[in-house]
Amino acid sequence: MANKLRAGIIGATGMVGQRFITLLDNHPYFEISVLAASASSSGKLYKDAVAGRWNMSVPIPACAADMTVLNAADIDEIRKHADFVFCAVDMPKDEIKKLEDAYAKAELPVVSNNSAHRWTEDVPMVVPEINSDHFNAIEFQRKRLGTKKGFITAKPNCSIQSYVPALNPLLEYGIKAVSVTTFQAISGAGKTFETFPEIVDNVIPYIGGEEEKSEKEPLKIWGSVKDGRIVPASSPAISAQCIRVPVIDGHLAAVSVSFDRKPSREAILEAWALYKGEPQILGLPHAPEQFVTYIDEPNRPQTGLDRDIYGGMGVTVGRLREDNIFDYKFICLSHNTLRGAAGGAVLTAELLYKKGFLD
Repeated sequence: MANKLRAGIIGATGMVGQRFITLLDNHPYFEISVLAASASSSGKLYKDAVAGRWNMSVPIPACAADMTVLNAADIDEIRKHADFVFCAVDMPKDEIKKLEDAYAKAELPVVSNNSAHRWTEDVPMVVPEINSDHFNAIEFQRKRLGTKKGFITAKPNCSIQSYVPALNPLLEYGIKAVSVTTFQAISGAGKTFETFPEIVDNVIPYIGGEEEKSEKEPLKIWGSVKDGRIVPASSPAISAQCIRVPVIDGHLAAVSVSFDRKPSREAILEAWALYKGEPQILGLPHAPEQFVTYIDEPNRPQTGLDRDIYGGMGVTVGRLREDNIFDYKFICLSHNTLRGAAGGAVLTAELLYKKGFLD
């Protein structure tokens, strides 16, 4: 474990926390040094704290099974054992803000899976292949917090990480308007079929707060850092509908888009094929070799077949065709608990590490 950074997982007993543990087991940059959760789990061995509710398809990694869970509120103790933390707690938003601020002020950088700080002006909300330049706001955030090392970065909502990667390389053509309908897996709500029986043989056309996030968060991602603040882009206009469907993992999106300068179909396919970000250039451990993969078959991408591409970190696209109202329409898919949640946060931490923010 020499030379690895010590990583804490705050909210370790939840579904996203469990996913963090599986992704960080034998990680080349980081070692799991702290597992923390609510007071009800504090003091228990991790394997006992999640007994009967371990939701991953693999056993609890040996590195975590016999670790004693700490209280997430005991920051003074946690800071003794960690260099930075991943945060995936299930608490009211104002309490999450206070908790993440407290960790950052204790000089523990926070890579957050939560939504609480996504709209804080100097907190980067990052898809690593798209807007890593927003890390430039960190130095201003540190001044506000009064820290030398501590800061907060946030991961965007899982719903947008299927279609924003496909739209990003097309921005040069002047995207005017986007209409998107997402079909979202139940793990996005932290559920399984056993704990969410009402979804079986059913579709629920409402996910609280999701449509607003899907319409607004891309604009912050496409924004720019000015005087230490991340200023959201003013366009394109996005209209979203978000639907919960009876699928375990994988968020699928049906997208229609119009342009100022309509590209050819061939130009769109080439833009997707050539799209690389810093994670691909640097060869980060959880970077997919191909960020956006187009599949030619007319019935793809399919959730069950394609969500795990590149270990669940890639995005698949298919059915690109002209639209009668917009210019084009297509289908996108991403794995919501990997690319959309814990995996995206781990990739963000890998990029922060490579760029020297976690030293």
